Parts: sequence; structure tokens; C-alpha cells
Amino acid sequence: MPIPRESKANSVTTEMDRVLRTPPRRNVLEGDLSQGTFRHWPHGPIHDVIQPMSEHVLIASFGPMQRVQRCTGRLLEHTTLRANTLTIIPAGSSSRWDLEGAVDVMHFYLPPSLLTQTAEQLDQIPSEDIQLRTAHPDTTASQLLAMIMSTLDSSATVDTLFRQQLASSLVTYLLKEYVSSTPRPIAAPGGLSRQTLKAALERLDSSCDADVSLKALAEESGLSTYHFCRAFKKSMGVPPHAWLRQRRLDRAKSMLRDTKMGIATIAEELGYGSHTAFTAAFKRMTGTSPSRWRHEQ
Repeated sequence: MPIPRESKANSVTTEMDRVLRTPPRRNVLEGDLSQGTFRHWPHGPIHDVIQPMSEHVLIASFGPMQRVQRCTGRLLEHTTLRANTLTIIPAGSSSRWDLEGAVDVMHFYLPPSLLTQTAEQLDQIPSEDIQLRTAHPDTTASQLLAMIMSTLDSSATVDTLFRQQLASSLVTYLLKEYVSSTPRPIAAPGGLSRQTLKAALERLDSSCDADVSLKALAEESGLSTYHFCRAFKKSMGVPPHAWLRQRRLDRAKSMLRDTKMGIATIAEELGYGSHTAFTAAFKRMTGTSPSRWRHEQ
């Protein structure tokens, strides 16, 4: 069924702020509006019309279950929001929502231009429309959004890089599942050239204590983000975020073993936002805390 569209669209953040009437719990803007926005947004009941917005809105629900009614043009839906479901509000569409109780959800505001850009990187010719969905079962998209949500409290370089890769994977998945597109033939890419790989590794290594962008790495390599990630993994055996995480771990172990620097100082040297964030990351990868690891050496 065609989705009713309006020529004038509101800012997505302004419109969702108006409808939900409560601030999001966590909010991450990836660089600029062209790269999309993530918002962890628990909120209460809704009885309102969502006006046309400039971006596609994707909503993953994490519970509790709630009955919802959505009216879009002549399409009236009665369903239940529950975990591992995905709701899609296409850009430019308007719909009436009646949600009876509180929910815990994750929003992703996806600019149509990013969807088109991703399609072009994949040598696809995309349709302008994304499919409308209400509480549609989708474990893959929900898990990707849940993993992104788990990084929202961290500004550490490795988490930012990981979040960007997850977002790139999510957009690629949405393109495959919810957008009609026509493929163009393309040869499978190989790994990065020795010179390009050396430059990328040096950039990653020197950026352990500063912000590093997956988009910037790809642009410096003369590749799209998608092809850079594939080529990097083919060259190194792991994606960029995993290489950086292991590199940080190696540096942390060297500092713990070979210096008398305090844990908090090491965390700061490696670019972690706090002693706690560093300890949690170290324990996640080694199964033990930095202080215990140092004691056992």
C-alpha cells in the first residue's frame, strides 16, 4: 500500500520531542545529521498524530509488552510492541498512534541520503521508499540496535568505532530487507594495499587517545566505508574496531607489566573515559581486572 506523504517535513528530533514529551535517557549524534542519530528513549503512553518528518525513524522495543494502534492513511493496525520487534516510520509519512503504557525503546533516525549513499557503495540502485512496519519481528535489527545502545555511555575511541561499524551494518541490513533495490555487477574487492594498510594502522594506533572516525579512515584510503571495512578485515583477519581493541589491550599489558603507572593514569593514556571504563574493558577481554593481572605477572 502506498504511504501517504507530505511535501513539508518537520525535524525528526523536534517532532519526537513534541510527541514523547520527555527527554531521551541517552543520545548520540554520529558526527552530523547526515550520519544519523541514536536515542535510548524509555517513555510513557502516546495518544497523538506524528507529523511528517525529514528522516526515517526506526524503533526497536526492549519491553515491556504494550498494545499499540497505528493509523497511517487508510491502513489501521492493532498489534503488540514486544522485545525483538522493529517499527519503521518512513520519512514524509504521517500516522496516528495510541500506545497504552510505558515502553523501553531505542530510536535510530536514518536520513534517506545515508540509505541512498549506502546503496551506491554497494552498487545498488535503491528505491526512495522504505517499508512501513509496526512491531515487526526482527531479531537481527533489534540485536544490532541493542549492541549500539550498550555503547552510548562511552566516548572511548574503540566504542565510537564499534558503534559506527554496527550502524553501517544496520543500514546495509535495512537496505537488504526493507528497501527495493536493483544490484549492479561488481568484482569482489580484495585486501588493502600495503601502503594503504600501513597508513590506516598508523592512524588507528596514533588515535588511541583521540577520536577516530571510520568514515575518515575510509576516505583517506580512497574507499567507501563498506569496502574499507571488508578490505581491512581481509588484510588483518579482523575488523578495524577489533584490531584497535586488541592493540589497546597489548599496550595496557605493557604498561601494567613494565611501568609503575597507576590504573587511572593508564586508562587516561589509552583514551578511556574513566578508570571504571578501562577496568571493565580489560576484564571483558582477559577475564580479570588490571590490578590482578599486574599482580600475577
